[in-house]
Amino acid sequence: MRIALPMGRVVLFVCIFLLAMLVLIPMQLGLGWLGMDERGIAGREAKGSIWNGHLVEAQFGDAAVGDVDTGLGFFPLLVGRARVSMARSGSEAGALGDFRGAMSVSGSEFGLDDMQASLPVAMLFAPLPMTALELEDVTVHFDNGLCSTAEGLVRARLGGNLGGAALPDTVMGNAQCDEGALLLPLISQSGMEQLEIRIDATGAYTAEFRVMAVDDAARERLAMAGFASGPNGYALTVQGEL
Repeated sequence: MRIALPMGRVVLFVCIFLLAMLVLIPMQLGLGWLGMDERGIAGREAKGSIWNGHLVEAQFGDAAVGDVDTGLGFFPLLVGRARVSMARSGSEAGALGDFRGAMSVSGSEFGLDDMQASLPVAMLFAPLPMTALELEDVTVHFDNGLCSTAEGLVRARLGGNLGGAALPDTVMGNAQCDEGALLLPLISQSGMEQLEIRIDATGAYTAEFRVMAVDDAARERLAMAGFASGPNGYALTVQGEL
């Protein structure tokens, strides 16, 4: 015996099925669909759904950030924007420092919104004497491969010394767009040390650390540390990819 369901009920069942499928989209699959893994967000393991998930041993580019809670926002989808919020989990936020903000994708545009983060970068930028890169309310957007918006405070923590030459604790400055790339022009309080980091939409970067030498002994130490003399002091440049 066949039972014919009213068309309205069939449509309702289909809608409920599709809604259930959307609710149950795994975090790993959802991040892949949105291209977040290609933008630098990954983890050893993804748990939960795209709406309320968790990344174990997450990576932000090549920087380890620990376990991170993630979730896709519903309302931005209504205007065609996928926005995934991120926040370092539980006690790790206190032990490892802050990490929260969002990554968004809309057509040809992608970027970071309101990022607060402390990223370990000693290995990434070696041999530059950087230990951490700190972001305070940083927003960066790329559109069609070009930097379209950049704002917020960036601070680089410096560590060690260069052949006996003492370094300041930090250099800092505001994020900005420059010739289609993200530019981080960071400077010490004295103005004697400057760090310029330029990042394009693919994650490729160039970082140049410049130091003004005040005497022959300082110049000799910098030269021995690999710095090259130039019009703006002694400089050491590294290139890589986030």
